[in-house]
Amino acid sequence: MSGRGGAGGAASLIVPAMTVLSRLAPDLIRARAPLAAFFAMGILWGAYGADLPDIKAMLGVDETRLGQLMLMTPLSALIAMALAGRIAQALGRVALPVMVLAMAGAFLLPGQVATWYLFPLAMIACGASTGAVDVLMNARIAALEAGGRPLMTLAHAAYSFGYAAGALGTGGLRSLGTAPGGVMLAMGLAAGLVALIAFEGVRIEGLIRRAGAGRLGLVPLVGGGIVLIAFLTENAAEYWSALHIEKTLGGTPAFGSAAPALLALTMGVARIAGHGLVARVGAGRLLILGAFVSSCGALVIAAAPSPWVAYAGFVIMGMGSSVISPTAFTLIGALVAPEARARAIQAATMLGYSGYFIGPPGLGLIAGTFGLRAAFVAAALALSMVVVLVWGLARVVERRPVMP
Repeated sequence: MSGRGGAGGAASLIVPAMTVLSRLAPDLIRARAPLAAFFAMGILWGAYGADLPDIKAMLGVDETRLGQLMLMTPLSALIAMALAGRIAQALGRVALPVMVLAMAGAFLLPGQVATWYLFPLAMIACGASTGAVDVLMNARIAALEAGGRPLMTLAHAAYSFGYAAGALGTGGLRSLGTAPGGVMLAMGLAAGLVALIAFEGVRIEGLIRRAGAGRLGLVPLVGGGIVLIAFLTENAAEYWSALHIEKTLGGTPAFGSAAPALLALTMGVARIAGHGLVARVGAGRLLILGAFVSSCGALVIAAAPSPWVAYAGFVIMGMGSSVISPTAFTLIGALVAPEARARAIQAATMLGYSGYFIGPPGLGLIAGTFGLRAAFVAAALALSMVVVLVWGLARVVERRPVMP
């Protein structure tokens, strides 16, 4: 009887999974290349976030100094983003896979640098390569979305699943006593293999402003502000979650590495479940609801007395955060003219990415001064600003429906 029950339980899980895969199959095939880029980036940042406690110990610095050592990362990312159009033009049909391979190579460096004064150089390489890849893959997804199928949530789900895979793999390697150099080498090779799927032979157009093209207006600026908050809080939580579990709550390295993996896995599952949800709920309502749920999760993490309670907070935060950035990108792409779509996505990505990298150093400063609990309270406060920005975006395009 127990064997039959086990088989029935497995079947009850397999059937829905196969149903979901069959429903997503056309989108997975169509967006294969950018989805591979999202997944590869997730692997690398997941490995880095989960290995951060060991990297911190290797460098012999505290949270404040570690945050300071990452301050050059956003600058290099922003420069690369501004040059993404030139990179796409120069590399042509292989721009995306070549830059993903460059990103995989760059992430080998943080694990090899044992001195704090060389660490910023390694992170500059990571920031520059991921900045370029982020613009290229988001622009490609936005172009594919123009065909009428929502793909941005699915793309960001690929990142979340990649992040979870990288974090879990790193947790296993850390449990075996693997040093940061070995961890980042293994994860870099894994991301490099995924990069091979990113070859599709398609040029990424529209990132360079042509003569006579009009201004982008305020939509990418306000929408990019929403992306900024999403990336700031999401990435800061991923970065500092392992340290919070291990340092504040006394968890083991395996427990610590599981925290960013759980957050990313929750976001990935929520994004798959919510694929196409924006068309049913409305972009504005979905953004506000996601920010509210995510901020509640951050407060649970801040107040958690044990790793298990913090894990519950990461699940709640992941569910809320999962919809914010992809919904904002989809909204921006829908509210600008088709010929300006790629540049609008580039501008929003540049603004958003500053939060993606400023978040960990900024919250690291708060953590070093007031503790990691205060850092998650600050993340909750930042998420509350999404409501203000959604209202501002509605005012910018008040003659067009922002919340369908």
